[in-house]
Amino acid sequence: MALSETRINEILAILAEESGLAPRQVGSTVELLREGATVPFIARYRKEVTGELDEVQIRDLADLLAYHTELAERKETILASISEQGKLTPELAARIEACRQKTLLEDLYLPYKPKRRTKATIAKERGLEPLAELILLQELGSGTPEEAALPFVDPEKGVPDAAAALEGAGHILAERLADDATARAFVRRLTAEQGIFTSRVAADKKETVTKYEMYYDHQEPLKDVPSHRMLAMRRGEKEEVLYLAISAPVEEIIPGLENLLVSKESVFTQLLKGVAQDAYKRLIAPSIEVELRLEAKNRADETAIKIFSDNLRNLLLLPPAGSRRVLGIDPGLRTGSKLAAVDATGRFLEHVTIYPHAGGGGRVEQAKKELLRLIDSHACELIAIGNGTAGREMEQFTKETLKEAGKVIPVLIVNEAGASVYSASEIARDEFPELDLTVRGAISIARRLQDPLAELVKIDPKSIGVGQYQHDVSQSMLKKSLDAVVESCVNFVGVDLNTASWALLSYVSGIGETLAKAIVSHRDQHGPFPSRASLLRVARFGPKAFEQAAGFLRIRGGTEPLDNTAVHPERYELVAKMAEDTGLTVAQLAADPAKAGGIDLKRYVSDSVGLPTLRDIIAELMKPGRDPRAEFRVAELRDDILEIGDLKEGMILEGTVTNVAAFGAFVDIGVHQDGLVHVSHLANRFVKDPGEAVRVGEVVKVKVLGVDGARKRISLSIKEAQPGAPGQGQAGGGKPREKSQPRQEPQRTWESAGFRVTPQKKK
Repeated sequence: MALSETRINEILAILAEESGLAPRQVGSTVELLREGATVPFIARYRKEVTGELDEVQIRDLADLLAYHTELAERKETILASISEQGKLTPELAARIEACRQKTLLEDLYLPYKPKRRTKATIAKERGLEPLAELILLQELGSGTPEEAALPFVDPEKGVPDAAAALEGAGHILAERLADDATARAFVRRLTAEQGIFTSRVAADKKETVTKYEMYYDHQEPLKDVPSHRMLAMRRGEKEEVLYLAISAPVEEIIPGLENLLVSKESVFTQLLKGVAQDAYKRLIAPSIEVELRLEAKNRADETAIKIFSDNLRNLLLLPPAGSRRVLGIDPGLRTGSKLAAVDATGRFLEHVTIYPHAGGGGRVEQAKKELLRLIDSHACELIAIGNGTAGREMEQFTKETLKEAGKVIPVLIVNEAGASVYSASEIARDEFPELDLTVRGAISIARRLQDPLAELVKIDPKSIGVGQYQHDVSQSMLKKSLDAVVESCVNFVGVDLNTASWALLSYVSGIGETLAKAIVSHRDQHGPFPSRASLLRVARFGPKAFEQAAGFLRIRGGTEPLDNTAVHPERYELVAKMAEDTGLTVAQLAADPAKAGGIDLKRYVSDSVGLPTLRDIIAELMKPGRDPRAEFRVAELRDDILEIGDLKEGMILEGTVTNVAAFGAFVDIGVHQDGLVHVSHLANRFVKDPGEAVRVGEVVKVKVLGVDGARKRISLSIKEAQPGAPGQGQAGGGKPREKSQPRQEPQRTWESAGFRVTPQKKK
């Protein structure tokens, strides 16, 4: 539905008010979004236009725009519908126009919304609406309700007596009260603020042991239920183990509804009070409970999706090992370990399968020879071993083999989550149609050490293993959020135009899958792109796509020095002027950070270019081609700790954070089973959001608190591994908790922490 200019201006005013941004910022940003500009492009290259809004602010604004656009379209539909019924009053129209929430808007529309056949509509068909109006007037001070109902008795219409007439009139009034926006808002508010969310075990499951036992008899305030518990209980309900409900403050709600109906004392007072109770129990309560449960689910989804998105961002932005020749190893026992060598650009060179953990000494010696041959043949500089089954054993075997041969090559354990998914994917089949699945996995392990971002974008984010209840949340919301994260990360880092896969290119601003495949096809036919400008030779790659994408693409050693920076081609002429004023060529300016840093930016401010863009240009000239990600580092795993049985309480170990949840973080310490650091053990201070204390991919020191070998559960502590913890030397280990902060929760069991986010089991 096309909205009028007036309606659009109303939406912009609302966006400015709700976002707290200046009207000019809102108007300019919305205009860019409507023109098809991507969020990364707007945030990076249109800072003067938006007033330097960052990606988060722009995405929030885009979400608000979508919400209020849908709301405005719904208003138009509702106003037209009520008007066609001849029931649209100026007062009702004003209330509808002023509404800013979809729920409240639907409340206003409810009395006029076409309904299925109900008890109230049947009563109206029987001619009882005038009786309902009479009762509502409450003007009879004497007599009885039955006497007032006698004129409406008509057996032929299905009203055999006065009692039936009063019952039918009550149904009409009950539905009217249930449809009243004020009444619904009153019930919704009280239930949301004071309602208790209860979970009970299903009658046929009382004696059954399940993972939902902690919720067999559970209750807590609805407004306080955390995301992971809400999603866990809903899953239990879906599996028919639990029965969930919301207990509302009926003792307050019923009198409040009675007051809405009873305006004065009359012979109908008790009847109206009964109507209020019937309206609540039969019509309002079930409807409001469904609404509030859905709202609670949506809040839980938002929290879980945010955690997933934050974890994914940290995983994608893990430091790359860089352009080095790598030997990737997908470890295995009975089926052997698959070895695959790749060159510095990730190009596959050779593969072989060895059996160092199956068979006799002859197989072990042969495995050593093949391992060393592959390393020597391709001058491998790093060895990446997947952290799945036999990963630590393979690490030990590789290190011993290198030591015997007198070679010093770093051997690194790499998180292989999702490698098997990639191996069977269409992308992997396109890349390596002739190779076995497991060999593709070894290549992926090698490449994700070189550049985690470039390799992980080929995998569905939901298969990477850093989510919380990812299959229980709204899949459309999840996909939208994760796609935005991948897009943001890819454009933040930048993409090498001449080596990137189509999967990586597809996330570049303005490109998408179709253009990405066209770029790779053109590159395969005509060779490397000599410049960004040569992109315009690609079929269907027009000026608009070039504007959006060019700044995020890099070309090393091309004809234009600025093509290896984040400087947008639209500013090349400006940089050339800077270089000329400095007495240098553009190439010389890009190679001389000191010269670039000494430029007086105010000289180049104009109507189209402000200081924000100029500062970005200088920053790029001072570090052309530099990767913005952190320095590469991996955890140092102990060679004598290979299995869960090797762990002892009190050990201080190094590990890598593999997942962050609402209740803590999971850490890989090299024993095929991740340990849990509860939120209360993340730091020597109160931590409300675990994401504030640790991030996926971070290398941390942990202390082993407990080991349950039978159930394969490991309890860890980061705070007790810090300096200043008992037995750890001098004081320190995090900012002390302020007195005003709530006390830390005692450490809970794995079950109470939330069972659906389990420690990763290595394949």
